[in-house]
Amino acid sequence: MRIARRLPLALLGAALALTACGGPASETDQDSAPADDGAFPVTLTDALGEVTLEEAPERIVSLSPSHTEMLFAIGAGDLVEAADEYSDYPPEAPTTDLSGFTPSVEAIVEYDPDLVILARSAEDTVPQLEAVDVPVLTMDAATDMADVYDQIRLLGDATGMSEEADAEADRVETEFNEVVENVRAEVGETDLTFYQELDDTLYSATSDTFVGQIYSSFGLVNIADEADDGTSGGYPQLSQEFVVEQNPDLIFLSYGGADAVSAVAERPAFDTVTAVRNDAVIQLDEDIASRWGPRVVDFAEAVGAAVIENAGA
Repeated sequence: MRIARRLPLALLGAALALTACGGPASETDQDSAPADDGAFPVTLTDALGEVTLEEAPERIVSLSPSHTEMLFAIGAGDLVEAADEYSDYPPEAPTTDLSGFTPSVEAIVEYDPDLVILARSAEDTVPQLEAVDVPVLTMDAATDMADVYDQIRLLGDATGMSEEADAEADRVETEFNEVVENVRAEVGETDLTFYQELDDTLYSATSDTFVGQIYSSFGLVNIADEADDGTSGGYPQLSQEFVVEQNPDLIFLSYGGADAVSAVAERPAFDTVTAVRNDAVIQLDEDIASRWGPRVVDFAEAVGAAVIENAGA
């Protein structure tokens, strides 16, 4: 199998590695122009340019948890020979100690891959892999739901499973929209305010990020937007004083720890915050809340349930 990349490598922009939810927007659409019926060779457009795959891959190394989930969702899981250390879903994913942040070319080639799925943040590895004739598909972090559907379809085209990928993308889009529509129909217009804590140092995400747009779809008002000074890449660090002053109705935690919710209540003056007083500090599954694969529907359901429970509070 050979790969032909027809556009020069883009410069690697500064990335805020606080969460896998967001990332810099790409100026290159991730789209494809597949041959009919999954025939190969196929020319695809990834985050860095055009990629030609001469044959259908049989041994994939996936170094991005979101894309590992997508591959299994479209029925291409049997092709995944190895996945990075954070690709822990679904349970049958072949999780290894491979790093998706600082990939080792030597470790990757030990799996004899005929396709590597790589996150844009690790694009410096691309020429090294291509130099040893390992094809690479470089994927941006999704910036909106349309990116989710496009990336599912792109992986379908890359694996010869376009029909299955179309069906999965349609399913995710339909179910996500149904969750949002059902919640909004039940609660009507809402002025609930919120913010999401990415970690216990109060980094958050604005409405301009992928995860922020999920909340916006329910009509929620994000207090982090006011704290963004334009230099944080959409991920400002809030102060405890700011949160108390803004008095959000909901607080979502996207990090683990059995005492994470109670720790929020113990912060100075947080006992006056509406979300704390109403037991509306919601601990999310940290993986579901930080990935943009098919389980984004589960994320929407968790947010929607909180909206319904607190809309009349």
